[in-house]
Amino acid sequence: MKKAIFVAAGMSVLFSFSSCKGDSTEVDNAVVENVVPACFYSYNEGSTNFQWTAFKTTAKVAVVGGFNEIEVTSESSDDAMAVLNSMAFKMNTASVETNNEERNLKIATNFFETINTSEIIGNVVSIDENGKCVININMNGMSIDVEGDYTFENNKFTFDTMIDVASWNAITGIDALNEICKDLHTGEDGISKLWSEVQLSFSTTLKSDC
Repeated sequence: MKKAIFVAAGMSVLFSFSSCKGDSTEVDNAVVENVVPACFYSYNEGSTNFQWTAFKTTAKVAVVGGFNEIEVTSESSDDAMAVLNSMAFKMNTASVETNNEERNLKIATNFFETINTSEIIGNVVSIDENGKCVININMNGMSIDVEGDYTFENNKFTFDTMIDVASWNAITGIDALNEICKDLHTGEDGISKLWSEVQLSFSTTLKSDC
């Protein structure tokens, strides 16, 4: 009788240990499933696009262009916003591209050479939580902060702003380019005009390793 009691007690203890072991495994699995994998972000050169839009004639006809030689540097981080905040750029102005070789040469020679700007250099200054981004642009020996609007969704960053090159004392370049392109910048009203306001657009998608 005592032997039966001891056997029953032993089975009960064994069952209890087995049950506890099962519960622990389920808890461990649940913890593993709830862990968010860490991601590592970096700049993706292949996804980057930079575009400027200038305006000619009093009707503001758009002329779209960019640069073939753009160098962007940034840090890599597990924080995507830290990568964006660390971005710096350098553009070779002789590589200006408007899909028109004659126009490319005129812009490089008459605008950028006139204002002694072989490179445009800049960097991200700040990015806030309200969709505003500030970048610094160095041109014609002057460094100026410019604010614009940005979005960041699914690792894609876009930035848009308007600048006035007059802020960089570049009106001499505007006048020189407008003079050489006088006929092309003349609208139906007979007035030749090249605006100093230029729209800038930049986009890139960060690489993520999760």
